This record gives sequence, structure tokens and C-alpha cells, in this order.
Amino acid sequence: MTIKCTNKVALIGTGFVGSSYAFALLNQGIAHELVMIDLNKEKADGDARDLNHGLAFASPMKISAGDYSDCSDADLVVITAGANQQPGETRLDLVEKNIKIFKNIVDSVMKSGFNGIFLVATNPVDILTYATWKFSGLPKERVIGSGTILDTARLRYLVGEHFDIDTRNIHAYIMGEHGDTEFPVWSHATIGASQLNELIDMKKETVQQELEDIFVNVRDAAYHIIERKGATYYGIAMGLARITRAIFNNENSILTVSALLEGEYDQENIFIGVPAIINREGIRKVVELPLNKKEKTQFTHSAETLKNVMKKAMESY
Repeated sequence: MTIKCTNKVALIGTGFVGSSYAFALLNQGIAHELVMIDLNKEKADGDARDLNHGLAFASPMKISAGDYSDCSDADLVVITAGANQQPGETRLDLVEKNIKIFKNIVDSVMKSGFNGIFLVATNPVDILTYATWKFSGLPKERVIGSGTILDTARLRYLVGEHFDIDTRNIHAYIMGEHGDTEFPVWSHATIGASQLNELIDMKKETVQQELEDIFVNVRDAAYHIIERKGATYYGIAMGLARITRAIFNNENSILTVSALLEGEYDQENIFIGVPAIINREGIRKVVELPLNKKEKTQFTHSAETLKNVMKKAMESY
């Protein structure tokens, strides 16, 4: 793939997540150009106008509403469109509704001549990232899902809050499905330069309960937010902006995204949340952490859960 320096993003879906992501791009000066695409053309146009009115306070950026033809020269197409998760509904419950939507979106993008990188945020993100890969025919490294980047951020925040340490000095991962079967990789959690298990007695019953409570709050965070305000969007928008920055700046940063596994973690033909090196080409490499026995079992369970849903969802395609 020829590396260009335009840093053009085509955003498909200007709902809560999409518009929050666009706002994050503007505030952080990540992209040079942003085209906003939505079935509701008036909404996309209104968002573009509103964002443009903030350019006096931000870095130079071309912002407009457009259509799928504008994807032809985009470096990155970000998909946030689709049905939203309703109260009491799991992310996997959304699969049948959103896979039909994605077939039309991806086909329309590819017809434009697009040859960049896809970044998928719509839930269930792991399955829809797999579908995007299949529908687009692009190489695996150029199809990325937001995966567990938000779950990992939530874990870092809650661990930092628990120990009264800056979130940015907490290094820990959530892996697996972005959903109910995800799990924390406590064996690789660090606070600063110290392993978590060097700071606390991981075998102590009260500590185990504290860590389990932290993880449950991470896993169920979306449900709690949806109950209170109807949707989650600021956190995931910041996560998408972080991935975008890693791509455009060729950072080679390690982020927990949904990536295709081809033997890593003993799994094949599945997109799932794992640490991966992200640069201008997309996913440079999946980072294979040595998991302990419990974590291996949890990862296998999460992968099998996704495979069972994915197999049924993709039967018609």
C-alpha cells in the first residue's frame, strides 16, 4: 500500500459515537480532512457546520458532509453506524440487525475505489470487524476493530482509582470479546514499573474479591451507563481517536484492538480483542502474551462464544 500524507478520514455514522469521535479528532488535531457520511444527510451536514465553527480554536482541518464516493481517496474509513444497544440487550444481540447494515456499507465503500484502512466501532465489534474483512476483501492488517480498547481504559481507570495512582501509570489489558466473556489479564498488570502481584498478595481472599469487583465494574460499565443516559460514546470516541493517531503518526503503539488471529493464542479465523502493534499500515503484528492457565481458559471460552455467534450470522453471506 502506498503511504500518503493526507490523513483523510471518512466517518460513516454521525450518531452519538460518530459525532463524539469527530469532535475528538478536531480537538486533538489528528486528521487533515474529515468527511461525514450518514443516511440522515441533514444531520451529517449540521455536524460538519457545527464543527467548522470551532476551527478558529483548533488546528487546520477540512470538514464536510459527503457520501460514499468521498471514500475513494480516504486513508481511513471509520464505521460507527448501526443499531444501538438497548437497555437489557447484550452486544451479541445486535449481530443480525447490524450485519445486514454492514454489507451495504462495506460494499458501497469498496465501490468507491477505497484502498485504505477500515476501523470498526459498531457492536458486536468483533463479529462486524470480521464481516468487514470478508465483505471488503482487504488484507487482514487493514481491517481493525476497536476491540477491548475501551474496556482496557476502563480497567486502567478503576485500578488507578482503587490504588490512588494516575491512570496513565496503570498498565493492564482486557482481552477477548468486547462483551460479557472478556477477561482481565492480571498476570501482566503493572503499576509503574512494578508488577501488580509484587505490590499486593494476589492470593489473599480480600484482594481477589477487590480485583473481581473492579473487573465486574469494567465488564458491566456499558450497561450501567446505558441505564443512566441511554448510550455510551465519549469513552469509545476517545479510544477511536487514539487508534487513529497511532495509524496516522506511524507510532507502532501497542493497543488492545480486534485483530484477526491466524494461530496466535491457538485460535484461527476470528477477530477478537488482543494487544497489537498499530502503525501506518494498520496492524503490524499481534502481540502474543504468555497467559496463565486460567487466562488461557477464559480466552478460549471467549473465542468459542464469538465463533458460535459468528458462524450463524455469516451463513447467509
